[in-house]
Amino acid sequence: MRTVVRLLVVVLLGLPAVAWAHGPTRLKLIETVDIAAPPDAVWAKIKNFGDMRWHPAVAGVKSEGGNAPGATRVLTLKSGGEIDEKLEKYDEAKRMYFYRISKVDVKVLPVTNYASWLTVKDDGNGGSTVEWKGGFYRGDPGNEPPPDLNDDAAKAAVKGVYDAGLENLQKLVGGGN
Repeated sequence: MRTVVRLLVVVLLGLPAVAWAHGPTRLKLIETVDIAAPPDAVWAKIKNFGDMRWHPAVAGVKSEGGNAPGATRVLTLKSGGEIDEKLEKYDEAKRMYFYRISKVDVKVLPVTNYASWLTVKDDGNGGSTVEWKGGFYRGDPGNEPPPDLNDDAAKAAVKGVYDAGLENLQKLVGGGN
């Protein structure tokens, strides 16, 4: 009986440490915009993985591999930072692609292990819905990250990227529905 009680005490005392040590939770974000233009017209603007001229934060892109899985691009931002990305999946028929950030300084974008889908869907009324969704971890995986690298900072930064890109895409291709 004493052994069982000791074991129970050890387990119960150890549980808070296990819960505290699990690290950050994967964050997810989905942003959409309705565009009063046919899906093929919207897709034509964003389908080239190596061309991000539609995003207002991007000053330039160096890319290799076209739209084939494994293609890469290096985004140079107007703020001066760079983001290296790799195309994982591309589906012309479904008007979507999936990519990952392979390298970014957390001072440029406070995230780690970022992956994202960009999709253009038919809204059923002659227009389009563009969906940009991603999964990522905050910039600092420690248990007490500084404010500029915590969950809120990561979500706000990614939301800012998505919102700016989708808003500009809407201006370039057509008005809102």
